[in-house]
Amino acid sequence: MVVAPVQILPEARARIIDTLTTQKIPAEYGLRVGVKGGGCGASWLLGFDLPGPTDEIYAIDGVRVIIDKRHLLYVLDATIGFEQTEAGNGFVVDRGSDLK
Repeated sequence: MVVAPVQILPEARARIIDTLTTQKIPAEYGLRVGVKGGGCGASWLLGFDLPGPTDEIYAIDGVRVIIDKRHLLYVLDATIGFEQTEAGNGFVVDRGSDLK
């Protein structure tokens, strides 16, 4: 059994599926989860993309998730959520005290 490397919270899942549907994103695409940059300047990478040769593909709660094998260690155990605040709405990724 393959364990999902990331968790997608229900509100985030609903927003992802809504975006895929309303934007008519082709089924071959998935949600890419990764990191950009390194060290203290690293940030989360979320977006819809096609898988490449170095990617792993996971089905997580009905969402196709794409993670580059080189990023797997950094995204392992991350939780993807969605927040609505006075400042705006958006996806958030939490991995404890690591990247925010």
